[in-house]
Amino acid sequence: MRIELATDPGDPQRPNEDYASVALPASGQGGALVLLDGVTPPEGDDGCVHGVPWFTARLGGAVLELSGSRRDMSLAECLTAAIERTADAHCQTCDLSHARTPQATVVAARWDDDRVEYLVLSDSVLLIEGADGAVTAVLDDRIDRLRAAGHRLAPLRNAPDGFFTAAADPAVAAKAVTGAVPRAEVRALAALTDGATRWVEVFREGDWTDAFAVLRKDGPRGLIDRVRAAEDADPELAGAPYGKVHDDAAAILAEL
Repeated sequence: MRIELATDPGDPQRPNEDYASVALPASGQGGALVLLDGVTPPEGDDGCVHGVPWFTARLGGAVLELSGSRRDMSLAECLTAAIERTADAHCQTCDLSHARTPQATVVAARWDDDRVEYLVLSDSVLLIEGADGAVTAVLDDRIDRLRAAGHRLAPLRNAPDGFFTAAADPAVAAKAVTGAVPRAEVRALAALTDGATRWVEVFREGDWTDAFAVLRKDGPRGLIDRVRAAEDADPELAGAPYGKVHDDAAAILAEL
């Protein structure tokens, strides 16, 4: 088994809001990975005294712990419990009803000898490489569909007919894209925040299969380095989708 991960802040003067981690049980059977991309709020009050990095660390750590230790719970149930746990940790000090309360995208995957389970909420991506080498991207495409239709995204966050992120409401876990595939059909997994998917989705340097080849050859750090090089070469294009030339980026590669 090969496990590699990397993360890089978009701005070295600001805390990295991405979270990436992997758990391998002491039994040696299976494992779990969790990747979060914290949502940077507009400048101003978000109702929370802790901030997005605190939130992603708390939520990501809870999802990872539950995914690894509670095999009786689905990944959606793990996310539900993790959101509840995180909300309980700061509901006495923070306004969790605030529209800009800390929130994050979520990717989680868990495997054992029988199957690989997955969960994707919002615009981070899980790549599944099959035993035959084919790469499948598991996507929650609500944001892309809304953007393509010309909608303003801010009013549609965690709203009916909109898109969803993990914040303080555990009910959003039911909105995630979930599924499972037989373990024998999976060779490797990769999880990418949208700061890392820019190589495919913004700069069109290759498709998901090409991105997986970069991950295998150069590791997650290599893919992020290619994103940074593309951003520096074309800052106008890099900033077009998000208003940021450089975004926090994180990637996990797990060869099973």
